[in-house]
Parts: sequence; C-alpha cells; structure tokens
Amino acid sequence: MKFLLLVLISSAMAAKEFHTLDVLYSRVPADAQQRTVTALIQRVVGARASQFKAIVNPALAPNRIDTFHLVSENGTLDIPKELPKLPKSGVTVSANDRFRYYQNVCTVSYSFVWYKWEDWEKQLDWMALHGLNLPLAFTGQEAIFQRVYMKMGMTMKDMQTHFGGPAFQAWSRMGNMRGWGGPVTQTWLNDQLILQHKILDRMRALGMIPVLPGFAGHVPEALSRIHPKANISQLGDWARFSKKFCCTYLLDFGDPLFKEIGVSFIKEMEYEFGVDHIYNVDSFNEMKPKSGSAEYLQEVGSIIFDVLQTGDPDAIWLMQGWLFQDKQFWQQAQIKAMLTSVPEGKMIVLDLFSEVSPIYTYTESYYGQPYIWCMLHDFGGTMELYGALDSINTGPFEGRNMTNSTMVGLGLTPEGIYQNEVIYEFFMENVWRKQPRDITKWISDFTRKRYGKYNKFVDLAWQYLKKSVYNSTAGHEDFSTDVIVTRRPRYRNRLRPQVWFDPEDLYAAWDLLILSADQYKNNTLYQYDLVDVTRNSLQIISIEYYNKMIASVMINKTEDFLINSRLLLELLNDMETLLASDSHFLLGKWIAAAKSWATDISESFNLEFNARNQITLWGPRGEILDYACKQWSGLLKGYYIPRWQLFVEMLHISVIDHTKFNETLFAQIVYEKVELPFSNQLDDYPTEPIGDAYVIATSIHKKYRNMIDKEFFQVYAAQSRKVKDNRNMIEKKYGLNAPVYDILVKT
Repeated sequence: MKFLLLVLISSAMAAKEFHTLDVLYSRVPADAQQRTVTALIQRVVGARASQFKAIVNPALAPNRIDTFHLVSENGTLDIPKELPKLPKSGVTVSANDRFRYYQNVCTVSYSFVWYKWEDWEKQLDWMALHGLNLPLAFTGQEAIFQRVYMKMGMTMKDMQTHFGGPAFQAWSRMGNMRGWGGPVTQTWLNDQLILQHKILDRMRALGMIPVLPGFAGHVPEALSRIHPKANISQLGDWARFSKKFCCTYLLDFGDPLFKEIGVSFIKEMEYEFGVDHIYNVDSFNEMKPKSGSAEYLQEVGSIIFDVLQTGDPDAIWLMQGWLFQDKQFWQQAQIKAMLTSVPEGKMIVLDLFSEVSPIYTYTESYYGQPYIWCMLHDFGGTMELYGALDSINTGPFEGRNMTNSTMVGLGLTPEGIYQNEVIYEFFMENVWRKQPRDITKWISDFTRKRYGKYNKFVDLAWQYLKKSVYNSTAGHEDFSTDVIVTRRPRYRNRLRPQVWFDPEDLYAAWDLLILSADQYKNNTLYQYDLVDVTRNSLQIISIEYYNKMIASVMINKTEDFLINSRLLLELLNDMETLLASDSHFLLGKWIAAAKSWATDISESFNLEFNARNQITLWGPRGEILDYACKQWSGLLKGYYIPRWQLFVEMLHISVIDHTKFNETLFAQIVYEKVELPFSNQLDDYPTEPIGDAYVIATSIHKKYRNMIDKEFFQVYAAQSRKVKDNRNMIEKKYGLNAPVYDILVKT
C-alpha cells in the first residue's frame, strides 16, 4: 500500500543559549507520544489515516531544536486528492526556536470557559498540528487554592467571595477583582479539576510542556481574620468595580505567610498533577506596585523566585510582559530591577504584544533574560477583520537577529480566538520559515489550500483583504470603541472609528466572493468567510448611516433623520439575519455550552448569567461595557438592536423638541431597560443556523452595494489616489479590464 511516513522528532532538551532551561522537556516516553500522535492522525484524517505512520525519535533533534522529517515510501501520490510527492531522501525541517507558547491568561475565560473534554481534545489537536509546545494550563487551579486555604482555616464561603464566577476567573486569578459572577459551586471546582487532569495528560503525551500557575500574592479577605497580624494591603480599584468586588487583597511579599502559601500551593499542585518546572506568576497585571523604587522591585522579584525555587528547585518563572505596557510606571529602571532580581535564564518573559508594541527593543532584549516574541492580535474575543501581516512577517526575524538577542521562541497570545483564521495560520508558519515570505504568493497558496481549488477571483478577493483589513501598519489594535454595531450608542458630531484602510478594498473583496459563491456552495469554509466579510462590510457601512443620522439631527431635519435612522436599524436587522445563517455566529451555542455544566436549576441560572454578562455589561454596572462584544445572531436581536432602537427614539424626541440629546439620561435608561435585563434573561436562542447563507449574503450584497457613498469613505483613505492606483494595478494583474463591481453588475 502507498503511504506517507511521517517522522516526528521531539526535542529532549531546551535552547542551548540558556542551559538553565534544559529542565524543560517532555518526560513522556517516545512510544507513548507516538501512540498519541497516531490517534491524533486518526481523528483528523479519518479513513486515510493508514497512509500515515508517525515515529517519535528524541535522539535525532539537532541542537536540541524540534524537527520533523517527511519521507514517502512505496511510491508517491498525486495532488489534490492524493498526498504530495517527496524526494527519496525526504524533507527535514527544524524549528527556529526552542519554544512555541500559547494562550493569554484571558483566553481561558473568553474562549475556553465552557469547554468540555471533547472541545479540549479538538483544541489540543489544533495546537499540536501547529507546533505549539509550551501551552498555559490554568484550568482547575481554584480547587488547589481551595485545598491550601481551607487547611489554614478558611471556609467555602470565604472561597466564594474570593473566586470569580466561571466566566470571570481569569481576572480574580490576576487580582483585578474578586467574587464577581459567583458564587462558584463545589461541583464546578471539582469538575474543572477533573478536566485539568485530562488536559495535562494529553498535553504531556503530545510532547508539550504545560505552564502551571504559581502564587502571585492575591489572597482572600478571610486571611486577615485568621492571621490578624499578617501584612495585607488592598490594591487599587480596577475598572471601577464597587467595594464588594474591587480592591483585592495582596499579601506583602516579605510576610512569612507569602512563602508558606506559595510553597504549599506548588506542593499541592505537584501532588495532584506532577511537575513540569515552569510556572506563570503575574503579581501586577494592570495593577501598580506600591513602590517604583528599584530596591523594592528587586526584592519582590527575588522573593517570588525564591518561593518558586523552594517549592520546586528546578522552577522556571514565566511572566507575561503585559505589565510593562504601562510605560508611565514601568520605565527602564523599574523593568531592569524586576528582571535582574532573578538569575539569568531562570525566567522567561512573554513579550506579549510584539507585533504592535514590543518591549524587547528598548530593554536590551529584556536585560539578558530569555523572552518569547508574541502576537497578541485580539482583545476580548472581538470579531473585526484585522491583522498586521507585515509586522508578523518580519518582526520575529528582527527579534531573533537583534544584537545580543535573548529570544527563545514565538508565542500566540490572543485574549480570544475564533476569528481571523488567516492571521493565525500565517503567524504559526514563522515556527519553521527561515526568512520572511512573499505575502502575495502566500495568500494565493492559502486560498487554494483553504477551499481545495484555485479560483483567480477568490485569490483576488483575498489580495484585497491582505492590503486592507489585514494591512494594519500604524499601530492599530483590533479593539475599537467606535464599532457602531456593538458599542453602546453615543451622540458624536462625526464618528471616526479606527479604519486603517480604504473601505473600497474591503468592498471589492466582498464583490469577488459574491461573484464566485456559486462555485463553493458546499464549502463550509467559504460560507464562513463569505458571511464574515459580509458582516464586516455591513459594519463599515453602518458608520455612514450613523453619521448621516447625526448630521440630520444637527440641522433639525426630521425627515432626513427618520430616513437615516431607519436605514441604520434595517442594516442591523439584516446583519442579524445574516449571522443566523452560519453556525459560527450563534449566541445560542455560547449559552447552551454554559448551561451544560449545570447540575441544578440554580447553577444553570448563574452559568447563563455569567455567559450573558461577560459579552455585554462585563460587571454589575457595565464596568468593562462591551469589551468582549460579539457580532452574533441573538445578541443583535436581544441586545444591540434594542439599544439602538431606544437611542433612535430618544434622539427623535430631541429633534422634535429642539433640545440637546441627554447622554447621561440615555445611559441610565438603556442600562435599566436593555443591558441589565439582558444579563438576567432566560429566553432561548437557536443553536442551529437558519436560512441559506449564500442566498442571504448575496441578497444583502445586492441591497447595499450600490447604496454606498464612496465620497463619504474617502476620509478613511489617507492616500486615496495612491490606493485607487494600486487597486487598478491589482485588477489588471488578474486580467480584469474593469473594476470588479462593474463586472459583477453585468453578470
């Protein structure tokens, strides 16, 4: 039988630049890893799995760097249905770095919070297929902390006022807030502990090195009751939470209890899970230390590391570098003091936002400590089409080749996933690529692989996406406070949200995807992309309707106001219909996943509240309002559209009465009538798509495409003439003798 032999060679040691990291390697025997990889192939490939054979051989990795070797045996097969032809000697590829880190500390709450084992298994398969080998493993840690604290005399009630609810545990872990979304149940804590065992077992069996949590100093308020002489202070008010939930308690690093709790936690974790010798500790994530003196910060760093090393003599401290984005507090002296408090090579720093705001460039490569070049990309799991392709194409190579570079890996650190898949695929190829790529060529190859065949119009569509939404070059982030659809309505004379591209390029991509839709009717990936691009196009068009509505208010033209407000609300309803047609955009699935963890009606109510509140109010009174917003069917219908309807009604009254719009009054009313009720509602939403996505997307395109005011959107094209010339060049390259929209109209 013809088959492809896949030889996986797993590194047994760490990067040679830092021999201190040699303790980080998989301790699972090669034959056990081999069986796990074989099972993964069966899950992914299915009936054709017999054509693949996997061998894990730790002895063959050069310079202790992960390597894979592909060879064909007994003949070769053809593309596309068959496997690719390989030279007789095979193909050998080594990773550029020792580590490929995965997850932000927020990812587990924004994306993984409702995962059952079946979901985790798919996620772990994806991680392995993309070469990730240093994943964060935070699930279930509350049960370990509970064990430590209850041995000290605390109660379950003490735990419930300390731990955040299921959808908010990431932020109670970081000491940002406490108790919100609770109370957690003992069942939840136990179930998460059981799940963590499965996660860790599979991570290790795939040759990964899980990053477990360490003790950062954030403690329950009850510790003051049990140890009244303990040196405990309250941190500042993160995000304006009320006293009940804010101002978490920080145990002084010099207090003997700090070491006692920290070491006990590591020992309990070792007893429960075993050790991998690397621990994430972030004491000051978006929270300021009480002093900025170098002496204090050096003391803090040395104490934290001493605790880790006492609990595990081989401990490596992994720190998120996000705290250093507060450049007002963390200047070079403060950063250096913290980093040099730990022996060189015993700490790894995640340069969390390298593609937009790198820290390594002005800290002499983290003052000698090894760091990982990370792409953050997404905040809150929001869904805008966004990417910085140029930056992630060249940045990792610049970091690695910098004089005296201490870079030891790449990291994927989004706060939320399930969006912009092309960016993640592109970035992860940096693991193996030896130089920056020709992005244009890569995009062409990507479209062919993604959809299973080549189509020049689809290729052209993605070239437009590449040069528009995925071409952020001026430090833009994916998170914008001025997305019309998902932000609480506000009265602004002229809204200018973050749009770093000429919208006409996005619309040209939309045109081309519609033009080719008939050829991909049964392709689920194409359907997803078509809905996604249509969604984002409507999002941009809504800016025009909003600004024209506000302009009519400013000149008291009631008739124009009614026309433009109707157009805006109609667009939002059309978006709801569109999103309902694809399974990736359904609120019902998110809520159903949350409720699936419930063991009784009371727990079901709280889990649904957690699910609803996180993606809307994010707090009791909207403390982080709409930060984790989602453009999902059901969420538009039940939350966003009612807000806009109320805004339009109150704005209409202002127009009729010739009075100034009362922003404060609107904020109060919309909170009481729409936002707070939504968090507490129990109405059901569909978990299966409704309607034909292709028909709906085509209908929406036909309805809106010729209504776009091109002059209105020129404000977003800083070099409109150059952009237009570039667009003409692209169209000629692909053999088009007219603008794509003109071709579409004719067909």
